[in-house]
Amino acid sequence: MDCRHTQHMIIWKMLPLLIVVLSLSSCMSQSDPVTVVEEKSEISLPAPHFKGDVSVEEAIKNRRSMRDFRDTSLSLEHVSQLLWAGQGITEGFKRAAPSAGATYPLTLFVVVGGSGVEELNAGIYQYIPESHELLLVREGDYRERLAAACLSQLFIREAPISIVVVALYEKTTARYGERGIRYVHMEAGHAGENIYLQAEGLNLGTVVVGAFVDAEVQSVLGLPEELIPLYVMPVGFPR
Repeated sequence: MDCRHTQHMIIWKMLPLLIVVLSLSSCMSQSDPVTVVEEKSEISLPAPHFKGDVSVEEAIKNRRSMRDFRDTSLSLEHVSQLLWAGQGITEGFKRAAPSAGATYPLTLFVVVGGSGVEELNAGIYQYIPESHELLLVREGDYRERLAAACLSQLFIREAPISIVVVALYEKTTARYGERGIRYVHMEAGHAGENIYLQAEGLNLGTVVVGAFVDAEVQSVLGLPEELIPLYVMPVGFPR
């Protein structure tokens, strides 16, 4: 393993700590009333289900992009199933979405609004696939700021939650060079479609949003510059 690849692996393993440190720095420089979490809080998710009431064929047929959401809370089971579909572990270390060389450059964050999820406080959470847990990164309702970062697409503010797909390109480009950039984008599409279909299977709706200012989404999540947001996916019950 070369030195450059080792450095990238260290960055990835230290991701939760980097987020907390940068969040603290961001909070100190802004008059933001939202509390930044200094001690990481891990929340266990319910085990995912492997059989549902909607067939794959039905989910594909009925899937539509949804931008109009009811003011109804999701359950922790909903969140668990959506995140598992996007990046969860299916066998050994393998995940639900295919990845070039099993490099797995993606991570998922969940922006939860006030009363957005029955068993969760408002905040920003990082999904940890290996333990199927959420890591609380920032406390408070960040939907308004996330919507502003997404060019004022107000349905993001109205959705109970938004799942943000983030990439560390170096995990894949360290092996495949510049071609790895394409592979990362392919993988984001795989994960996004999994979330789409799982949402349909749960009678939920979502839409992939790619129109946003990268630096502003990074600021909302408290991300280091190496972590690039690729998708924002608001999720909720359709009206």
